[in-house]
Amino acid sequence: MSGDSAVRLRLAALRSALAGPFDLSLKPGECLAVTGPSGAGKSLLLRMIADLDPSQGDVFLDNTERRTIPATVWRRRVVYNAAEPGWWHENVADHFQGAALQFARDLAPRLALAPGLLDAPVVQLSTGERQRMALIRALSLASPVLLLDEATGALDQESTDLVEMVLRARLADGVTIIMVTHSAQQAARLGDRHLVMQAGRLLPAA
Repeated sequence: MSGDSAVRLRLAALRSALAGPFDLSLKPGECLAVTGPSGAGKSLLLRMIADLDPSQGDVFLDNTERRTIPATVWRRRVVYNAAEPGWWHENVADHFQGAALQFARDLAPRLALAPGLLDAPVVQLSTGERQRMALIRALSLASPVLLLDEATGALDQESTDLVEMVLRARLADGVTIIMVTHSAQQAARLGDRHLVMQAGRLLPAA
């Protein structure tokens, strides 16, 4: 185990039958951008870190080993935001508990979302609206690590710019982000580092 208190998230030989091994260390406020072709293993990497897919190896959050933390607690500290997020209640607001609902009402306008959408059925939201609302849901957990899988994939450039502004603020607050994106331009804008996934392996970007 590393004694470096400046390391927020560390992967040590994290692997599955399909991808890896991955060895990475990220500091608070650092953004790692991961690009690569579809099916190369980008989403799998995020899901393994979040303990959603089977894996071997070790993951540490602030030098605490993942296996010592209950899975439900881990997933609220290392939050995975899927490219196609799930919705399990009929109405949007029911996905936000307690203070998270007010957080969502405050943040929605900054992402060009009408606050009234929180009171609407999920089926009434467009794909882009659902994507931004899912990001708000992830941000409401105030986790130290965000794993973002194509968080702006369904958005136009104006909405993408607004999302990136919010993410930069989180990075400035010390949140660590691993962002999967198909946009090399977005990787350059947000990533402190840029790696490319090829056939289950992470390589330096050209």
